[in-house]
Amino acid sequence: MRIRMDERKVWVHMRRWILVLVFLLFTVTPAHGKTAPQKKARPRTPAPQAQTKETQKQEEPYKAYVVMEASTGKILEGANTHLRWPPASITKLMLALLVMEKLSANEIKLTDTVTASRGASKMGGSQVFIKEGEAFTLEELMKAMLVASANDAAYAIAEFIAGSKDKCVDLMNEKAKALNMTDTEFRSVHGLPPSKGEEEDLTSPEDLATLARHLVKHRKLLEWTSARSEPFRDSTLVMINHNKLLGRVSSIEGLKTGFYKKCGYNIVATAKKGDLRLIVVVMGSPAAKVRDEVVEEKVKKYLPLYEMVPIVKKGETIDRQIVLTEATQRKLKGVASDGFSYPVLIKKKSAIKKEINLPEKVSGEIKQGQKLGEMVVKLDEEVIGKVDIVSPTAIPKAGYFSRWLRKFGISL
Repeated sequence: MRIRMDERKVWVHMRRWILVLVFLLFTVTPAHGKTAPQKKARPRTPAPQAQTKETQKQEEPYKAYVVMEASTGKILEGANTHLRWPPASITKLMLALLVMEKLSANEIKLTDTVTASRGASKMGGSQVFIKEGEAFTLEELMKAMLVASANDAAYAIAEFIAGSKDKCVDLMNEKAKALNMTDTEFRSVHGLPPSKGEEEDLTSPEDLATLARHLVKHRKLLEWTSARSEPFRDSTLVMINHNKLLGRVSSIEGLKTGFYKKCGYNIVATAKKGDLRLIVVVMGSPAAKVRDEVVEEKVKKYLPLYEMVPIVKKGETIDRQIVLTEATQRKLKGVASDGFSYPVLIKKKSAIKKEINLPEKVSGEIKQGQKLGEMVVKLDEEVIGKVDIVSPTAIPKAGYFSRWLRKFGISL
């Protein structure tokens, strides 16, 4: 009897636990398609993938760039080539062009003495610490401006060639307009970040490449900008070039870098192989190393692919005769008025065609240099250039009797 009572107690306890379990199952798990009430979810943090995309967006290797062939201005590749962007110290390249053109016109000399003003001595940023009243040759200051990117040297040079900083800025903008640099407006001679209430310098990759096309014609400027270091003030200061691509990429010859926080890292670089010269402009890179890698990649990509093909030489005889109906000489072969070369993909060299457009006959006297016709150069049926065909010499008109006899087929 006692055993049966114990079994009954056990069974009562088991029933209680079964009821508890059933209650829990119906209140916690879904039933008949309904979900039990849940706590309000906390806001989720951005997924790792979204953060990665945002990081990649912030770390674009540039805001804009262009790759240009120097002699023709042909653009080989680019992105946002007309984006107006602060050039920073690259601004000094326009000042350098003004100097080089004045040197070419014999208006100034590299041995000229430039005396620093108080304004020049007060410049900040990159500098060679020139003092008011201190004197240097123009060449010394040009090296300081282009190798060390010295703002004090740039200010002193600007005052020397134009009389004042403001007048020099006007000359810089006039030159930009003359070169059809439509995205460009200079407000300084050095490219420093603007002070409160001032505006920044603005330009674009394509405009800077256009500027560089004119600068590379001056061998001395390339010599200065390709120097990795230069002594200053009787070798008491060694100036180090900010362009770290020099020496690292053998084909790169120079020009200029520029940086301040807002605009990022900029560069105008040039590289040469034989007669082919490239200009690469990169603006708005997040780091100097990133900027330099872009330049190196573009140079290594295009220099092996292209070749500057000489299509015709200046003065080259065009092998097609023209009949002179009234001149003392009966026939003439014209010559090319100018030389013409063009950057062509090596695999496309055979696609270059020359069309000679000349009349069969020309009347009257012939003057030296007189246009007789033209050569049209095509690549894959696209016109890439035209060269005038001119007379290499003057040929006077024949006398009346000689011309009368020619009407009957008689030549004297």
